[in-house]
Amino acid sequence: MIRRLLGKLYVQVLIGVGAGIALGLFAPDLAGSVKPLGDVFIKLIKMVFAPIIFATVVLGIARMENMKELGRVGARALLYFELLSTLALALGLVVVNLVRPGAGMNVDPAHLDAKAIAGYTHAAQAPHSFVDFLMNMVPTSGRMH
Repeated sequence: MIRRLLGKLYVQVLIGVGAGIALGLFAPDLAGSVKPLGDVFIKLIKMVFAPIIFATVVLGIARMENMKELGRVGARALLYFELLSTLALALGLVVVNLVRPGAGMNVDPAHLDAKAIAGYTHAAQAPHSFVDFLMNMVPTSGRMH
């Protein structure tokens, strides 16, 4: 029973999430040191996401026998895309107008001190560590940042 339950992917994911939360609560220094493993995992997921979706769509189209059905599915997908994109845009506009992010900050760009970010620009030019080298070995997709 336990072995069958632990064989399920969603149970393994929930155990991993629980272990990550426990590690962050009880050993935050150790959790910070293993953060690159999580970052590499996310980059790997992003790297294989687009090819898997592309292959799924291509195989789905290739297996269709009726061209009329293909057109109907394509039209339905386009309609869903347009409706959900419009809904997401409307929801975003409503939230921005209700929450008003940035209101009350009263920041004048003419009076900002450029020297305040000098430490950040210097850190960006500093040589990278071995962990950074390993992290950059996994490519990032140009569209999923």
